[in-house]
Amino acid sequence: MRRLPMAFLFAVLGCVGPVQAQEVIKIIVPFAAGGPVDTMARLLAMEMQGPLGATIIVEDRGGAGGVIATDLVSRAPADGKTLLMASQGSHVISAIVQPNVKYDPAKSFHAIAMVGHVPMLLVVDPKLPAANFNELIALAKTRKMTYGSAGVGTVMNIAGELINAGAKVNITQIPYRGVAPALPDLMAGRLDLLPADPPVLLPLVKAGTIRPMVVFGRERLASLPDIPTTVELGYPDMIMENWYGRLAPAGLAPDVAAKLEKAALAAIHSPRVQEHMKQGELRGTLNSKEFKARIDSDVAFWRPMIKKLGISIGETTPAPAAAPK
Repeated sequence: MRRLPMAFLFAVLGCVGPVQAQEVIKIIVPFAAGGPVDTMARLLAMEMQGPLGATIIVEDRGGAGGVIATDLVSRAPADGKTLLMASQGSHVISAIVQPNVKYDPAKSFHAIAMVGHVPMLLVVDPKLPAANFNELIALAKTRKMTYGSAGVGTVMNIAGELINAGAKVNITQIPYRGVAPALPDLMAGRLDLLPADPPVLLPLVKAGTIRPMVVFGRERLASLPDIPTTVELGYPDMIMENWYGRLAPAGLAPDVAAKLEKAALAAIHSPRVQEHMKQGELRGTLNSKEFKARIDSDVAFWRPMIKKLGISIGETTPAPAAAPK
C-alpha cells in the first residue's frame, strides 16, 4: 500500500476539523427521585436536549426542604450549564422559613420559565364522619385531629396552618418525609387530613381509597368538578398552590438566557409535556419576565403571611410510632 505523505494527512485532518464534545447541562432537583418536580425535570430534559444540542443530566439533591439544592445552584457559575428545577415550596417558602439561608429566592436566580401552577387538594380518610369541608371544621372543633405534612415550612404545612388560622381550629401537624409515607396512615385512619398536590392524590381519589374535601384556590379542578374551593366556601385567604419552574444562577449572558428560555418554552408546549400537565391539572405557563414577576410577588406575599401564621423551624409534632419511616 502506498504511504501518504504526512503533510497530506495533516491537511485532510485540518479540513475535517476537531471533534467537538457535546455540551453537558445539569438540572438539579431539590427533592428525591420519583416526585412531581423530578418527573417534570426529566420530561423537560428529554424535550430540551435536541434544541440545545446538549446532553442534559438530572441530579436529585433533596434535603432541608429544598434549600440544599437551591443553595448549590445559587453558587454555580452563571454559564447556563447548571440549572434548577424548583417548586414554590422549595424556592420561596423554604427560603423564608429556613434559618440562615444564604441566597435570595428572587435576586440570586434568573427565572427561565414557569411550567405551571396547581392548587393543593385536601383529602381525608373515607371513614371520617364528615361529608364536606364545613362538617370537617365542625368536627375539628369537637375533637383532636391531625394533618400530615412533609415537615415545617413545606407547602403542606402552610396549607394545614391556613386551615387552622382561617377556620379557627387547632389541627395538629404530623410531619413525614413526604406524601408517600403519609398516605398509608391516612388510609388506615391513623391520620385525619392530608393537603398535597393533585398529581399525587388524584389516582387514589379515583380509586376511592381517599376522599377529596376542598381545593385550596379560586378555581375547581377539572377532574373533580363537584369539589368546591376554599374561596367558594368563604375562606378568601385559605389559598395554597404549588408551581414548578426552571431557574439558573443570576448573571446569565443575555444570549444564553434567551436560548434557555426558548428551549424551555418549546419543551413545555410539546405534546408529551402538555399531556402530563393536563393529567396533573397544571396550568398557567409563564415566560422569563412573567416568572420573575411571579417570584417577586410570592416572596412579598409569603414573608408577612408566614410570620402571621407563626411558622418556624422547630415547631413540629413527632410522627406516631405506626407511621412508616
